[in-house]
Amino acid sequence: MVTKASICQKAPSVLFGLFLLFACVKDKNFDLPTKSCSTDLIANTTYAEVKALYQDETFQIQDDLIIEGYVVSSDEAGNFFSVLYFQDSPVDPKEGFQIELDVRDSHLFYPIGSKIIINLKGLYLGRSKGVFKIGGVFTSFGNVSVGRLPAAIVDNHIFVSCEEVTDMVPTSINITDVEENLTNTLVRLNDVEILEEQLSESFAVPKEETERTLTNCNDNELILVNSGFSDFQAELLPQENGSITGVLLRENDNYFLAIRDLADIEFDNERCADLVDEFTATTIFISELADPDNNSGARFVELYNSDEQALSLKGWMLRRYTNDNTEVSSTIDLSAFVIAPQSTLVVSPNEAEFESVYGFAPDLGVGTNSPADSNGDDNLELIDPFGTVIDTFGIVGEDGTGTDHEFEDGRALRRVEITEGNPIYTSSEWIVFNDSGDSGTVNQPQIAPEDFSPGLRD
Repeated sequence: MVTKASICQKAPSVLFGLFLLFACVKDKNFDLPTKSCSTDLIANTTYAEVKALYQDETFQIQDDLIIEGYVVSSDEAGNFFSVLYFQDSPVDPKEGFQIELDVRDSHLFYPIGSKIIINLKGLYLGRSKGVFKIGGVFTSFGNVSVGRLPAAIVDNHIFVSCEEVTDMVPTSINITDVEENLTNTLVRLNDVEILEEQLSESFAVPKEETERTLTNCNDNELILVNSGFSDFQAELLPQENGSITGVLLRENDNYFLAIRDLADIEFDNERCADLVDEFTATTIFISELADPDNNSGARFVELYNSDEQALSLKGWMLRRYTNDNTEVSSTIDLSAFVIAPQSTLVVSPNEAEFESVYGFAPDLGVGTNSPADSNGDDNLELIDPFGTVIDTFGIVGEDGTGTDHEFEDGRALRRVEITEGNPIYTSSEWIVFNDSGDSGTVNQPQIAPEDFSPGLRD
């Protein structure tokens, strides 16, 4: 049997060096020949000045421009591929940049903390999803974009300084304080952890870029992006809380963090205690329902907070039961809103029409067939984060037609003396206008905008 060792011993001498490099090493972590360094090139422009050259389309730089920076990324663990991220200073950087290049194991040539000098003449400058990049070029369907710089000409553009590799000091930031100028730079987040729902997951799905979620004790979040080809892809996400270092990436207004390897994660602390940010209150209730006789697009639902303090609506919802249905027909999630003290929250099924009719935008625009789009014979419930019915209009299971809770072509207005919700519909708490006048209601169709007062408690 012929072994690898025997093949190596018998390799012709003219091929010995090349063959030994690729076949006789035990792993990929071999030392490459020392790469020469440069002391001749001097930066003559800034990142900001280079980016200012961009005029809405990818172009090739023709001027003798040179920038320099310090490498913050590494492809050693496989979480970065064919891209080099660098920033203008090892400490307190003002800006970062990225260059696309067709070089594998680039960490062997451009280790973290090495100073690089880039000759921009002949490179392409472009912008993708709000982020500037330099590199080679490719064309797709007639569109020119920045692509990888071919390996054969990388050494014509990227030079390593003869300065010693320096320690890179990450900029400490909070999840809520990410800034555009820190894109492509090394940052550090403290007191963060993986979202609880993801703790049983690995860092990435095999062979797929995978998003995981970092969160802090105030429930603020930032996406952690991991490559499905990384060395740590199959490792389970850490359970604890702590600090994490990585390159801050961006797509338009969305930010992401990418680590170089697992050493960037230091999670040694206990996880955050559960944050209580969902509240119930009886002081939030339905104050007005509208089904104008002249314009169904001007329908709305108004909620009111009679309390003297603002209340978060996280976990709250408004449910509609159409006609005599006992199953929920549609729901509005109110979680994104805080309702101010002694103030209203107006919800419209047709935001554009609402603004055209009433002269201002609703607080929330939703779709047709939603709880805000009732034609007057449906029933509504206001539900708190814990599933409790706080307020009700109508009787679930009873079609409103001809009853004391029909507001077809009209309006249901909560009497001003009512200051709390009521889970049981009580008609005496309401003034109900419609086109029939049945069951003690007022036979007086309502016309928008003059017969309605969205946003006002009257």
